[in-house]
Amino acid sequence: MNKYETLSKQLAELISRNLKQGITALPTEAAIAGQYQVSRQTVRAALSLLKNQGLVETRQGSGSYATGLSADASRNVIPILIASSQEYIYPHLLTDIRTAFVSKGYHLQVHPTDNDTSRERHLLSSLLEAPPRGIIVEGSKSALPTPNTDLFGKLKAAGTQLLFLHNKYDALPDEACIKDDNYYGGYLLANHLAGLGHTRIAGIFKSDDKQGPERYFGACCCLRNMNVELADKNIGWFCSSDIEKLEKHQDSRFLAAFIKEHLCGCTAVICYNDEIAYWLIKELSYAGIRVPKDVSVVCFDNSYLSELSKVRITTLTHRPHEMGSCVAETMIQMLQGVSVVSQEIPWELVRKESDGPAPA
Repeated sequence: MNKYETLSKQLAELISRNLKQGITALPTEAAIAGQYQVSRQTVRAALSLLKNQGLVETRQGSGSYATGLSADASRNVIPILIASSQEYIYPHLLTDIRTAFVSKGYHLQVHPTDNDTSRERHLLSSLLEAPPRGIIVEGSKSALPTPNTDLFGKLKAAGTQLLFLHNKYDALPDEACIKDDNYYGGYLLANHLAGLGHTRIAGIFKSDDKQGPERYFGACCCLRNMNVELADKNIGWFCSSDIEKLEKHQDSRFLAAFIKEHLCGCTAVICYNDEIAYWLIKELSYAGIRVPKDVSVVCFDNSYLSELSKVRITTLTHRPHEMGSCVAETMIQMLQGVSVVSQEIPWELVRKESDGPAPA
């Protein structure tokens, strides 16, 4: 083995040790030459080899830095446990994460959980057989206590970095999470409707994922601050099983029940997401209630469903690719040993046709 090849292996070991301490910068060429008793030419050849392997990048005027990649390509595959790979928000999100990863030499491995805690447990147990360097996790039924804390603890003990997406469990408060700013989103939609003169506002939210209570709370706080009541009788809740019936069988009876039991007397409704708004507008039409003439409808996500609706739906959006890029960049920083913090992606209102001034 040539001297530079031997040195490259020694430097790869140094990089691995340093990354565990959050150190990404390599010593200078002169320092490496002195420490390992080799020539500067040998150092440059070793660094060039590491660069070709994707382990090191050179920053002009600054030196050489570890990329966070492993020399073992199989260790650069990052699993993501996500509720679905097909539902309307996920294909674009996964494409954005995958694109950002590939540009840095990583690959994404998708594991749908169907928002099922037992399936999540099965997948985590499988991953424990060969613990990956990092995992991205969208918690299953995150508003409820998770029985899987033990497996997350074992993965961490095995050196796996955990990054949560959209939500995280109360039992794991110290883990980083990239999520929507749900409180602000609820606040923003309620403020928009109140600004249009609506004082009788209803809401329908998902109960078993944290996003639902957070969006509800933001709307409540906004209306409270404006001396407008968001009455309990006007709030409807649904759960994952309702969504499963809606998607598999177009069973929207829970939305018909919401209209009958919670919407009476209201002139506007805040929906958990585009999917709920899309189907609710259909149910309102069946009931002879016009959108937006009789009831204004607003929601979250700005997906294709907000455009497909008979009445284009006013909704909240993120800047294009923002969530996926943030998730990938944060995980890469974690693999480089860099300390990270949780981030909340802000919403922006996209006004379309489903809202208007409160009826007189």
